[in-house]
Amino acid sequence: MTAPPSPSSYTPDSKAVLRRLVMTRRRALHAEKGEAAAALVAQRVAEQIQAAGKSISGYWPIGDELDARPTLEAISAAGGDAALPVVAGQGQVLIFRSWQIGEALDPGPFGTKHPSPRASVVTPDILLLPLIAFDQTGNRLGYGAGYYDRTIVALRAERKLIVIGLAYDEQEIEAVPAETHDQRLDAVVTDARALWFNSAAQSFAQSPKK
Repeated sequence: MTAPPSPSSYTPDSKAVLRRLVMTRRRALHAEKGEAAAALVAQRVAEQIQAAGKSISGYWPIGDELDARPTLEAISAAGGDAALPVVAGQGQVLIFRSWQIGEALDPGPFGTKHPSPRASVVTPDILLLPLIAFDQTGNRLGYGAGYYDRTIVALRAERKLIVIGLAYDEQEIEAVPAETHDQRLDAVVTDARALWFNSAAQSFAQSPKK
């Protein structure tokens, strides 16, 4: 498998090259262990988060993203209030609507699915999101559209928000090329481990909601 470029060799266009390399890796991982990895991540999230009473947004997986549905089921079983993001429009922040396991979803852009407009809008305490790559400092490589970065900025300006990436363990790279607008994760949970980059966020996530 081709290795990602070294951090010293990044150029303004290298994120696109890096995305292609790691997405190829992710595709192979998904085919090899997708279902088992999703179950392990769900178990680890349940161990890392005190879900009861908290609003927790996951995501409906697209393509070979790690499947967050088992995690959403575990959250609901533990008394958390599950939600899913909705793309409101190009360049806008995401909104979040409550969702119960088994409820029908409407089709969205980019192959997404989301709750119907009848579902209530919520503000999540914890945001679980997919990623292409991550590093040991909490930087996340996404698809480049900036939806999550804009949304995280807006939510963090209003309230305490815990942002956790879900990934295959092999999606870690030496360094993600981060720009000023890129928002760091508070944690990454993989099929092999949980990495916390923010001790205050960890304490909040593991404490009952007041």
